[in-house]
Amino acid sequence: MTETPTATKEKPAHRSGLAAAAREFVLIVVGALIVSSILRAFVGQMFIIPSESMQNTLLVSDRVVVEKLTSVERGDVVVFEDPGGWLGSEESGQKRGSVGRFFEVVGLLPDSSHGHLIKRLVGMPGDKVACCDSKGRLMVNGQPLEESAYLYPGDAASAMEFQVTVPAGKVFLMGDHRSESGDSRVHLSDTGPDGGSPGDSAFVPMDKITGRAILVVWPANRFGKLDVPDTFKSIPAPGPAPDKPSISLTPPPK
Repeated sequence: MTETPTATKEKPAHRSGLAAAAREFVLIVVGALIVSSILRAFVGQMFIIPSESMQNTLLVSDRVVVEKLTSVERGDVVVFEDPGGWLGSEESGQKRGSVGRFFEVVGLLPDSSHGHLIKRLVGMPGDKVACCDSKGRLMVNGQPLEESAYLYPGDAASAMEFQVTVPAGKVFLMGDHRSESGDSRVHLSDTGPDGGSPGDSAFVPMDKITGRAILVVWPANRFGKLDVPDTFKSIPAPGPAPDKPSISLTPPPK
C-alpha cells in the first residue's frame, strides 16, 4: 500500500504579515531611539529650567533648546554641569525615575536638569570682570555693561563688589536674577569640593559646558530666540589668560 505524503501546512498569510509588520515597527523604533540619542549627544537637547536664577529671561519650568555645535561667547546663556558645590546654593531640577531618565537619555523627554545649571556667560578666559563702576554697573575689560534688557527688574548688577581675572580654560557665569543666583560670585571664596586655592570653584571649566541655550519652546506663549545682548558686542579683547585666577573682593577704582 502506498502512503500518501502528508501535506505541509502553510502559515496563514495574515500571520506572517503581522510578524513582518511587527519586526518593521521594532526596527523603526530602535532606529529612532539611536538617531535621537546621537542628536542628543552631539547636536542638541532640551532642558527644563529648574530655578529662578535666570528670571525674567527664563522662568521656572520653561523648556529650552540647547545646541552643542558652536562655541560659546560672552553674553550666551549656557547650560553646564555642576563644577562642584554649586547646586548646594541653588535648587536643582527634580530627578525623574528610571523610566523617565531613560527617555531623557535617548532624547525623547527634556532633561530635568538634575546635575546641571544655566547662567549667562559674562567672562571668557583672560577677561577682567569687576563690579561695580560709579554708576553701579558691571564691567568687563573696563567696559561697563548696560544690562537693563535682561537684568531682573529691581536687581543691582551685584550686591557684592569684586575684581577678577578669568583663568585659562574657564569662564565666569552670572544669573540674570542676581539676588537669587548662586553663581560665580558666590563661590569666589570657596576652595571647591577637592580643596585647592580659594575661588577655584568660581570659574567653570569650559569642558563642563553642555551648550548654549538658543530657543524657548514651551510654554507656547514664551516661544522665542535667546540672542546675545548688544552690550556684549563692544567689549574690548581680553589680555593673556593666567593659569590661575586673580581675585579681589574689593571694589574697583571709581
